[in-house]
Parts: sequence; structure tokens; C-alpha cells
Amino acid sequence: MYSAMEKAKDHINLETFIIEDDEVGRLFAKLLMSKQSSGVQVNLIYDSVGSIYTPKEFFAKLKEGGVNVLEFNPVNPLNAQKGWQVNRRDHRKLLIVDGEIAFVGGVNISSVYSSGSFGRSRSDNKDNPPWRDTHMQIEGPIVNEFQKMFIATWEEQKGEPLAPRNYLPKLANKGHDVVRAIGSSPEAEYSQIYITLLSAINSAESHVFLTNAYFVPDPQLLAALKEAARREVDVRLLLPAKTDSILVYHASRSYYDELLSAGVKIYERQDALLHAKTALIDGVWSTIGSTNLDWRSFLYNHEINAVVLGQEFGEQMQALFDKDLQYSKLVTLKEWRKRPIGKCIKERAARLWAQWL
Repeated sequence: MYSAMEKAKDHINLETFIIEDDEVGRLFAKLLMSKQSSGVQVNLIYDSVGSIYTPKEFFAKLKEGGVNVLEFNPVNPLNAQKGWQVNRRDHRKLLIVDGEIAFVGGVNISSVYSSGSFGRSRSDNKDNPPWRDTHMQIEGPIVNEFQKMFIATWEEQKGEPLAPRNYLPKLANKGHDVVRAIGSSPEAEYSQIYITLLSAINSAESHVFLTNAYFVPDPQLLAALKEAARREVDVRLLLPAKTDSILVYHASRSYYDELLSAGVKIYERQDALLHAKTALIDGVWSTIGSTNLDWRSFLYNHEINAVVLGQEFGEQMQALFDKDLQYSKLVTLKEWRKRPIGKCIKERAARLWAQWL
């Protein structure tokens, strides 16, 4: 991402849930201001809640450097440019450079990723495990669709008018895979990525491999997974053994018994904090994005995903999934039912809050 921005000649559009005032955040900020001063137009959208711990001075400095900065749905209603709805958040992670290259996935602008995704952390501190995430770089005509979503969010939030730039250049095909850009928002009648994923699961013939950081399914998703397993589709969930949200962690585990009973296989990623949001179905349908498998993502958040149809890309996703399994532990129904009663109570209590986590 940094390398692509360094080479920018026309504009940089960055939309993120979190941008931290840490080593990586400051590195990005310095580059964004440098590019702005060189004549490249820089537009930044950050979420007010996601970046709530980032000092206001951090963004003030960016603005002083000429960067066009937009705070999405400010926590302070006095700063809101449109109707104030504090529960609606911009959870997207999107970077577009010169309208030609797009980056989409689960990675925020933060130093938590510095330790890497696989193997041992650079630090032996067990309280700060490395983060495991997935992001992708995209080129070709589909970049225009991601750009349109960025512009739509900017206009919907009533940001300052975007400076004229070549935001939608004519782009030639770059590969053989079919790629679809899917954006979801609370203003829509339904979540497009949710409906698309449900359809793919319901049509699955051989396997459904889901990797997700925050798994709190609604009844339809839960039923789709169990039904797929019952028709002998190999359904595997790769979920975190460590988390930065203890309520979501316990709520997620409250679904284990019924999923395991239906034949769904559940693996928990060890030694890293799993933050990826990906899926691979039948080896040819893949998605990478910001969408978690929980009520918040489907009902309240602005999310963005890339869906890729192609066997070659599917093989890359399969290799990534297999590597994760090497660092994961299979949860069995027999062992699961032996867990302490205290954990059962926490799970049931957390599940009561499922729709608001």
C-alpha cells in the first residue's frame, strides 16, 4: 500500500475504520502530506468510533498539510454533517491510487500487523500476539466500481467537494478472473454481501471454508451452514482462539454445539489474533473484505468486499486456508461438551447481546 501511494501521480483515496497515531499511522500520514504537497490530491475518510483513540491533533495536522479529511458519522453530534446515527459505522478498508489500483480487505492502518501473520511473533509477549489478516491488491476495470463507492460515501457524508481529478480512468483488463465489488450500507434494503454469501453457501456442492474474526451468525446464516453440512458439503469455520472483543468471543462460542452437532468442523487459530474476513466455496468462489459474520456488519456497518470467480485465485485462497489450519486446533463435540459450566454461562449471557455486539 505504501509503495503504491509513493508512486501516485494524480490522487490517493483512503477509507479506513482505524488509523492509529503509531509508527505505521504516522508513516502513512507523513507520506500522505508529502504527496499532497507534491500536487497529488489526497482524500481520507476515517470512522469516528474506530479511530476514537487517535488524537484530534493527528487529523488536524493532516488537514494543515492540505489533505482533504472527512470524519465518518462523528461521535459528537455537533460535528455531524448529516443525520446523526451513532450506531452506524464505516468499517470499510479501502485504498485507491490514481483510480488504477485498489486495496481491499481487513487491514486497518495500525502497527498491530508488524509482527506478521504466521509463525512466531517478533515479541515473546503473550499478551500482544501477532495479528493474522488478509488484504488484496486489485487492478483492472473493477477498480472503477470501488472508486464509485468511495465517492458515494464521501458525498453521502457531505464532505467538502472533491477536487477535480481523473477518478474514473478507462482501464484495460489485467487478468482472467471475474471480480465483483460489493458494498453494503445500513441505508440499503439488505446487505448485498450477506445475500451473496448466503446464495453461495446454499449452492455449494463440495466445500465451504469460512475464515472470520467475529462470528455471531443470524438464524439464516446458521441454518445455511448446518444444511450445507447435512447434505455432505465439507463446511469448515476458522475462528479465533484469541480476540480483542471478549463479548463477541463468548457469543460466537455459544453456537458451537449446534454447529458441531450438524457436522460443521470448527478450527481455532492459535498463537495469533485472527482478524481476516474471507471465504472460499467449491474452490472457485472467493471473497476478501471487511465484512464480519455478525449482526453489526450485516445491519449497521458500511462494509466492502471483493468477490472473485476463478480457479487460480481459489487455489491461492486454499493454500492460505491450509496454512492457517497448520496453526489451528480442531474443536470436537466430545471435548467441547466437557468445558466448565462457567464458560457456558458466559456464552449464554453474551448471546443475549448478539444483535448489538
